[in-house]
Parts: sequence; structure tokens; C-alpha cells
Amino acid sequence: MPATAVTIRLATPADAKVLLAIYAPYVENTAITFEYEPPTLEEFRARIGRTLQRYPYVAAEIRDQAHPDAAPQIAGYAYASPFKARPAYDWAVETSIYVDAAQRRSGVGRALHDALQACLSAQGILNMEACIAMPPDDKDEPHLTCDSARFHTRQGYRLVGRFMQCGFKYQRWYDMIWMEKLIGAHPADVKPVRPFPDLTPEELAACGVRG
Repeated sequence: MPATAVTIRLATPADAKVLLAIYAPYVENTAITFEYEPPTLEEFRARIGRTLQRYPYVAAEIRDQAHPDAAPQIAGYAYASPFKARPAYDWAVETSIYVDAAQRRSGVGRALHDALQACLSAQGILNMEACIAMPPDDKDEPHLTCDSARFHTRQGYRLVGRFMQCGFKYQRWYDMIWMEKLIGAHPADVKPVRPFPDLTPEELAACGVRG
């Protein structure tokens, strides 16, 4: 489906059914996520709610050019989660982005990442960390390609670590890499991170996110 410009808005637990429909095929058909079974709708809805208590959770909407009056459709989503639970890690987060398979390479992923980064920066987050499954020997295979690593490289991430054969799915072992992007200075007098709900509508708009 051809799309116009992507619109990024705040996701809510009410979006759980649509977002889960995007996520479930990644669980069922790929090794991009190491979950074996898709979460229930109730669990997925709860995950969104827990995330929004402290971090951004955003959705990308697109419109069909042939039907400009039709309702927009969600084409992907992105969110942040704690990198580690201890307070010294407050300024680092793990990021996740999932795009509907029909909209891959359409610019949706980039738009989601840009909005997510802007929101995190407004909160005072300094490090974005991405945990990425990788096929053996970095060779694309039916259940997993290197596309995520390539995407993050284009967004300015660098490889900072690799764990060998640590994930088992589809009767084979997969590696896991960590990629990192620094999005702010690291002063000794760093300010506390602001919870995401504390951002004002004006700040969200400046981040490219519609509330």
C-alpha cells in the first residue's frame, strides 16, 4: 500500500490489538525476537501500560494515497525499556522497533526511530542500546537476516559487544549483539531523567509526536 508522509503519535494500551498483530509474526516466523510464543492480548496491553509509566511508546500511522479520506493505519511502533534496573543505569535505555512486514523499507522505521530518539533526549536519556539477534557468520537465512544491524548502523549506532550462540530457536543457535548510540554529553553533574509522562504536549510536538 503506497503511503504518504508518516505520522508519529503516542501509543496507548488501546492500540494493543493492532500492535500485537504486527509483533506476533516476528515471534512466530523469525528469530528477530527470542520469544517462542506471542504474548496474550492482556499481557501485551499491560506491557504498553508499564512502559508508558516512564518511557516513550510511539506508533507510526500511514494513509493510502489512493484513498486520502480513509482512516490512517498503524504501520509500526517503537518503545524504550530499562537497560538495567539499578539507578546508575538510569541514563541508558534499550530500544525496540517493529514495522509491519508490508511497510519494511518504506521509511517507517526511520521515522519511528527519529521520534523515539527525540523523546528520549527530551527526557535526558544519554545512551540508546539495541539488543539484536544475528545469524551465524552474519549470513542472512530464512528466519533471520542482518537487516536490523544494518538499520541501526545507518541510524548512527556502533557495535559494542557480541554474545556467541546464546539464543536457541528453530533448532539452531543464534548470536546476539549490542549496538549503542550516544545522544548526549555525559557531565559529572548530570540531571535526573524525567519520566516520559512529565513531557508537555509542546515538548511532544517538538519531538514530532502527536499526543
